[in-house]
Order: sequence, then C-alpha cells, then structure tokens
Amino acid sequence: MSPRSGLLIVLGFTLWRVVTLNFDATDLFVDEAQYWFWSQNLDLGYYSKPPMIAWVIRAMTELSGSNAIYWIRLLGPLIHMAAALVLMKTAKRFVGPEIEGWTGATYITLPGVALSSVFFSTDVILLFFIAIALLAYFGLTQRRSVGLALVMGLGVGLAFLTKYAVLFVVPGGAIALLLIPAARIAIRDFIIAVAVAAVVALPNLWWNLQHDNTTVRHTQDIAHWSELGINLRRGFEFFAAQFGVVGPIIFFAMLWAVYRMIKGRSDDREKLLVWLSMPVVLLITLQATVAKAYANWAVTAYVAGTILAVWLLYRMWPKGLRLSLTINGIASLLFPLATIFPHHLLLPNGDELMKRYLGRAEVSREAALATQAGTDIIVTDNRDMVADLFYTLRDASYRIYARAPAGLPESYYEQEFALPADITGKVLFLTDGAFTCATETPEVLKNWKPTEGNYKGKALHIYKVSAACLAP
Repeated sequence: MSPRSGLLIVLGFTLWRVVTLNFDATDLFVDEAQYWFWSQNLDLGYYSKPPMIAWVIRAMTELSGSNAIYWIRLLGPLIHMAAALVLMKTAKRFVGPEIEGWTGATYITLPGVALSSVFFSTDVILLFFIAIALLAYFGLTQRRSVGLALVMGLGVGLAFLTKYAVLFVVPGGAIALLLIPAARIAIRDFIIAVAVAAVVALPNLWWNLQHDNTTVRHTQDIAHWSELGINLRRGFEFFAAQFGVVGPIIFFAMLWAVYRMIKGRSDDREKLLVWLSMPVVLLITLQATVAKAYANWAVTAYVAGTILAVWLLYRMWPKGLRLSLTINGIASLLFPLATIFPHHLLLPNGDELMKRYLGRAEVSREAALATQAGTDIIVTDNRDMVADLFYTLRDASYRIYARAPAGLPESYYEQEFALPADITGKVLFLTDGAFTCATETPEVLKNWKPTEGNYKGKALHIYKVSAACLAP
C-alpha cells in the first residue's frame, strides 16, 4: 500500500465518522458529561484526571459556538486522524516508506480507535501526544537535535497532562535504553526532554499538592490497590480483551514479535518497538490479576505496537495484514451505525446494545419537570445523574448540587459542587435508592422505573424535602 493510499483510507474513515456522528442518537456517557462540565470550569487539575481533556473540549465549544453533543464528540475522529498522520511519519522515519500507508490505515481502523471516535475519552488525546513524542524520540535515536528534544519533552508532558497512564511506557522504555544501544539518545537531548516534560507537568503536580493529591488518590482507588489478591481469571479476561481492543491479528502480531525477540530473531529496531509496547500489556495484566483493570488501560502500548505489528506482518505475513485491515475496517464502518439506531440493536436479554448511552437525558428532564413543585434546587446522590443534570439542563436556571459526602468526596461534584450547608428550605432530591428523613416525611413527587436505557428497571425517586435532611 502506498502512502497516498494510506492517507486516503485515513481521510475516508474520518469523513465517515464525522458524517455519521451527525445522526448519533445516544446521550453523553457519564464521563463525557463530566469532561464537558470540567470544560465549563477550567482548572489545572480535576478529581479524577489531569486537565487536558477539559481544555480541549473548551477550545472546541468556543470555536464552534455550541455545546451540542456533536461538537464534543467530533474531537474524537479529528484527533485520531491527526494521530494516524503522525504515526505514518513515525513509521516512515523509523522503518521506511514501505509501511507508512499501512500504519495509518491500520491505526485508523483499530477497534479501540473506532470506539473512541464515537464516544470521546482521554485516550484519544493521550495517543496523539504519545505519537508526537515517539516521532521525536525516533528522530533523536538517529541524530542529536535540540528541537526534537523539545518536541519529545513537550509530547510527554502534554500526555501526562492528559492521563497519567503515559507513565506505563516508562519501564519498558528504560529497559530498552539499558539493553539496546541503538535506543539511546544524546545525554544533552535526554536532559532537555526530561526537563521540558517536567516543566509542562508541573502545574498539575502543583494543583495536586494544593488539593491533597486528589487525582493521585483517585487513581489508587480505581486501581483497587487496597484490595490486592490473586485472581487469574481477571488477568486472563483483561489479556483476552486486548484482541478486541486492537483486533485479533494485530495483537497476535505483537505477541509474535515477543516470541521472535525471545528466540533472538529480531533486530534492534524490532526489539525497541517490543519494549515500548508489550511491557505495558504485561503490567496492566498483572494489575488486573492482583486488583482490577479495564480493557482500555493498556492503550499506551498500541502506538509503538501498531508500527510493530504492521512491520512484522508486512515482512512475514502480508496476507494477514490485508486480512486484519479488512476485519477491522468492516467493524469500524459498522460501529457508528450502532449509535444511529441504538434502540433497534438489542441483546438476547432485551437490553439495548448501547444501553449505557441511553435514557440519561430523559431522567434529567423528569427532574426538571418536577421543579414545578416550587423549588429550583435539584440535588442527587448519584454521580451519573448529577453529571447529566448539569449537561442536559445547562441552558436552564436550576441550581444543581451533589449531596454532600459524610467523609472524603468520591467525585468531582462532591468535591466542588456539594450542597452548601447554608442552603435552607425545600429542595428536590433525585435518587435511585430509598430515602427517609428523621425530622420530616419527604414528599414523593415521582416514583418510576424507566423501560429502556441505562436506568432500565431501576426504581427512581424524586422527593421534595428540606435541605437539612440531606446534610451528611
């Protein structure tokens, strides 16, 4: 495949995603709604993530003049397109023009890329900045350059401001520097890159210190490091899920490359790509085995990993490379259709395939209707609900709060938008659990069970109650 053909494939899939996104019938997922809300409250850090995604969303909504779902999610396909183009140049610089087109086409059709081109996440931006850093790094392995060192440090620093998962690449990279002479760069360039990355990351590190290491503590919490124990099944499930994240043939090729390295059949360039990718998968598999991990936690492996797989397949199994592009390409074309017809794609149990992305806004609108009972204050103890309340009711004048926590906050909303203690009088309380108050009988405004979407079959309640009843 020529570079021109690869470019056309990248542009073609991006155009398909941009067009189909206009017909998306799903709601923002809880994380997407939260990222949007962060973008309305710009800061140097947030409860669960560094600030980059908020900054990027704010830039897009300012440029577009709209907070509509389309403009928030449009960032996904556009940034992935940019990452694919950078990877093409990276592959050309490190390997040669023969895999330039294949690398772009392969990356843009990865299942994980297809998914995050529809539902926006921090992984999208993270992969782009890692690709930038990798392009500069490979250049530095070939020649000394202050400019490339600055770009590498900037890429790493901005990746850190996007998601701390960029650090998963460090152990493998360090091993490569020790074992592979060709992986080393000039000490001057290394120092410059590290210094620039540190300077870029410093504002978020300072923010964490000013907020009791909130983001770091949350990262530890979701990793469940306080509940360590061996569970081989979890580890196996995470590892098996990687065949779905990048496609069966691409992940097989990465494993094949590890086997070749162990057998002494790979050169220094192939070894370097292995060390920049597979240790990430190994680390997160270990994390899944002893605690918990989600399938996307190893995405940092698939920047270098895509180049590695494409290069190996190009040389050793070209038919497999074409087959992989066909399989992943078909899946990538079909996936956006699931968001256009989300109510028609049902699982055997009757639930919608896109269940997590449906029914959220409807609950928020029900809460808004209930404000006719005489209060404009809406409170909830559910993170999913408060996230959507802020987004869906963004153009209304309601005052929205999370119920104040009894201990440490467990979400951004509890941290920054908890119900103030000085509010008195009646408020609306939206919850998915039973509620009583010691000092009064709450007035039930609505009890219902949604028949579809994220809250299908769950008992939801809206009460009118004194704010004092919601005190921690």
